[in-house]
Amino acid sequence: MTSMADSALATDRCWLVFRIAGQAYAAPLPQVSEVIRDSDVTPVPGAAPDLLGIRHLRGQIVPVMDGARRLGLAATEVDTEQVRIVVLAHGAHRVGLRVDAVGELLHADGEIAPPPPGRGARDDEPVDGVLPLHGGFVALLDVRRLCRLPQGELAA
Repeated sequence: MTSMADSALATDRCWLVFRIAGQAYAAPLPQVSEVIRDSDVTPVPGAAPDLLGIRHLRGQIVPVMDGARRLGLAATEVDTEQVRIVVLAHGAHRVGLRVDAVGELLHADGEIAPPPPGRGARDDEPVDGVLPLHGGFVALLDVRRLCRLPQGELAA
């Protein structure tokens, strides 16, 4: 029989994998609120270049970021039928991240390696580490830094 503590520990080591500009990224499963179809967002004048706009989601206003722009990647051709918004949660904060496609669940059984050289130099660098995946690697994202929330920021 699996205890609740074992289940929580197993979930803490799970990541949702998605593709952005041809590269694999993943967010911790406990911080993935939901995955929704891409739809219209309302632009916000004067917003950061990586903010596509805001979206009304079940009574809450959720900012939606462009994953490629936020990660400093060049946009690539994508199948628009596969594009999704991954809604991430950090405490009371929710932010949508537009991704090219959602993939699989990854269990982090092995050691998480540090980010590749050149990453991690910025304070808001969202790549926290890497794990092997299908002969390559997946970049693991820190949701707090991805959303540009101050350290220790959990409440609205």
